[in-house]
Amino acid sequence: MKPFAYVRAAGLPEAVAAHGARPGSRYLGGGTNLVDLMKLGVEAPDTLVDLTGLPLNEVEETAAGGLRIGSGVRGSDLAVHPLVRTRYPALSQALLAGASAQLRNVATTGGNLLQRTRCPYFQDVAKPCNKREPGTGCGARDGIHRDHAVLGHSAHCIATHPSDMAVALDALDAAVELHGANGVRTVAATDFHRLPGDHPERDTVVEPGEIVTAVTLPPECAGLPSRYRKARDRASYAFALASVAAVLDIAEGRVRHVALAFGGLAHRPWRATTAEERLLGAAPTERAVREAVEAELDRAEPLRDNAFKVPLARNLACDVLNSLAADRPARGARP
Repeated sequence: MKPFAYVRAAGLPEAVAAHGARPGSRYLGGGTNLVDLMKLGVEAPDTLVDLTGLPLNEVEETAAGGLRIGSGVRGSDLAVHPLVRTRYPALSQALLAGASAQLRNVATTGGNLLQRTRCPYFQDVAKPCNKREPGTGCGARDGIHRDHAVLGHSAHCIATHPSDMAVALDALDAAVELHGANGVRTVAATDFHRLPGDHPERDTVVEPGEIVTAVTLPPECAGLPSRYRKARDRASYAFALASVAAVLDIAEGRVRHVALAFGGLAHRPWRATTAEERLLGAAPTERAVREAVEAELDRAEPLRDNAFKVPLARNLACDVLNSLAADRPARGARP
């Protein structure tokens, strides 16, 4: 690990100034991803700006009835927060499905959103990777790619995004608050992460020097039935082969609100807008659900060794949506 400067920021302006939008600067939260990448030689920052002393660790109810989650809130605290568990259960379930209890005690909300892919070609500096070093090629495309993308990938990158939390945030119509030298801006969670295209080195729309300061959850989804399911190679501490976050509200036998997002299938959480459009206003029968999900997954382009992800994702999504539909009538009207 090469030597680096360390700055413990006392406020947001100081943090932004210390980072200076320089390519060699990195913000430090829990460090559960960044420090690992520094040990592997993937990251070699010349400056670390520590954000852990900033007042970004609160979960607050908004005036409209939503939630504002500071980017420094730890995963373990967010997962068990009463307002998250009761109003946005899919988020709690997604957090508890990710990592280990020890890591959740350290990892932050902002860091979770910004974590890098776990593709072994990205993490091995001896192998080609356009995400790590643009122009060197994608070793995974003709190599080992069982865990890689089946949706939205490009000739330059087939990596998947590893976050469970981000999938739930997409389905819950969350927004991400960013603070930079030019002020504060808000980005919808569905627009926060990028597809690889010709620039797989860019994971998100975050501009150099910007800090993720909060995530907001809208009141419109508060209290609606939601669920997160994850398929993985072992029962704990494993990244998703495929995962599903869904929100489903039914009134008078018809779908009044639906949101569906997949994890483990693409370079970013994949919002299933085709499936949502087919289900909105329809009776949520098992056939309707299956046809909607299959229409979404018709866009998949599996590679040699990961075609199994398509039926896996289909079955997960159908099971989650059907279970929400079966549960909903007993609850009566929307809370």
